Amino acid sequence: MLKVEKLNFSYDDLKVLWDIDLEVHQGEIVTVVGANGAGKSTILKNISRLVKPGAGTLHFNGVELSGLKSHEVVGHGIVQVPEGRKIFPEMTVLENLRMGSFLPAARAEREANMEWVFTLFPRLRERAKQLGGTMSGGEQQMLAIGRGLMAMPKLLLLDEPSLGLSPLFVKNIFDIITEINRQGVTILLVEQNVYQSLRISNRAYVLETGRVVLSGSGQELLHDEHVKKAFLGI
Repeated sequence: MLKVEKLNFSYDDLKVLWDIDLEVHQGEIVTVVGANGAGKSTILKNISRLVKPGAGTLHFNGVELSGLKSHEVVGHGIVQVPEGRKIFPEMTVLENLRMGSFLPAARAEREANMEWVFTLFPRLRERAKQLGGTMSGGEQQMLAIGRGLMAMPKLLLLDEPSLGLSPLFVKNIFDIITEINRQGVTILLVEQNVYQSLRISNRAYVLETGRVVLSGSGQELLHDEHVKKAFLGI
């Protein structure tokens, strides 16, 4: 579904990605794990075309992404839920969700998709008229994911969805990610929470200082000695 080959990227003179090779197959949850500053979010920004293209190739269902603008990438079915949630704080839950369905195809299915989001996140239904900025961090993360789903993604990019959440909400968010995938959405997840993300992943990549140092199934990497020592404190 997604194939990234030899992706290199620099912010001015600072190189942050080195020859990244990465694949996502339809129906999978694939995770990129690593410490803060490893370059995880930069991979997603390259896929979404939120930064100018680096060297390398990115193909999604046979389409080369490098020459596209970010809204064109969304039109092909790639939707990113950004780090830090980035909801519209002065808009209600309903208004935030409607903003996710700005493309014609998604707009035509807005009501059905809204019901889908409310089924996944009953709390959003309860707070439909509440301003997004007045909700808790966990509720805002639910809203951010729900807004992404309103665009009818084929591939959902999740950037640090557990960041800053309480332990209870962290487990809830990962359970929801699993359910979204079970309902047919392919997911590429970037996370610092190594244990929870590997636990739900089909496959994963370990990123250190901009390089992929390990890859394999989620279970394989959970039991890898380097991962245990570097990220799990075992």
